[in-house]
Amino acid sequence: MSYFVNALIPVLALIVLGYGLKRLEFLSAEVWAGIEKITYYLMFPALLIHTLASQDLAGQPWSRLFLISTLVLLISALALWLYFALTHRTSAATFTSIFQGGVRFNTYIALSVSGAYFGQEGLALISVALGSMIVVANILCIGVFVLYGKAEARTVKTFAKQLVLNPLVIGCAIGWVLSLSGVGLPWVSSEIFEIIGRAALPLGLLAVGAALRPGLIRGHAPAILEASVAQFLIKPAVTLALCAAFGLTGVAAGALLIVFITPTASSAYILARQLGGDLEAMASIITLQTLVAFAVMPIWAWVWLTAL
Repeated sequence: MSYFVNALIPVLALIVLGYGLKRLEFLSAEVWAGIEKITYYLMFPALLIHTLASQDLAGQPWSRLFLISTLVLLISALALWLYFALTHRTSAATFTSIFQGGVRFNTYIALSVSGAYFGQEGLALISVALGSMIVVANILCIGVFVLYGKAEARTVKTFAKQLVLNPLVIGCAIGWVLSLSGVGLPWVSSEIFEIIGRAALPLGLLAVGAALRPGLIRGHAPAILEASVAQFLIKPAVTLALCAAFGLTGVAAGALLIVFITPTASSAYILARQLGGDLEAMASIITLQTLVAFAVMPIWAWVWLTAL
């Protein structure tokens, strides 16, 4: 348990540092926007390509990782949709933000904690799982805007464009092709992608901190609560149940759980802005979940470790 908390501390420190630097105006808003953009569109895809292309799937429980992670995402998405369909307690725009808050996961935090706690094995396993999880999560989150977003978002063309042009989906696709074809990253390309990708996690965590907006939390408690129930209760509970049902144990199960106890992704705000979500609700969900996660994650880690 203490090892897990120790793994969280550097992650939290970088997020707090990013928040502090933004509030002190150490860097301009334009610079922070540039950091977020280069991390999201270049460095993180490079990290995914390098990690996936370098993986040897032989002997790894990748099929169970894919199956369990897909089921967890589908179950959480269905639970949120049913709740909205039965209650209609919020507007359609607010629901899209709640949905993203309960389905998406913060890949920067997941990879950082998995690597710190499980080492290279955990980082490799969770990268393999993320290769499918990122695609499924984006299909679900873009799909909800087709149903409930602004008018121009409710088209097949928009859905296809947002999915095909998503840099994380592109990174996963390239990485999988290079891995499954056996080509890998030839010559010095592996070192190039490694250097670029190495900067993704620290810069990504700083950007997560800079994006926090505590002032918007007030007035959005219902949306935050509904998204967080899916994020911090339904997803980890279903993950543990499915891991037990399918016999997934050890580092693979632990690394998968880490993904599903992280807060929602800060990139959810970008999609909400593009396709007509409730921006204030989305910012509030991202902010509070990021803060609460560092209290919730050790609890779920203790449950997992106790269940072993």
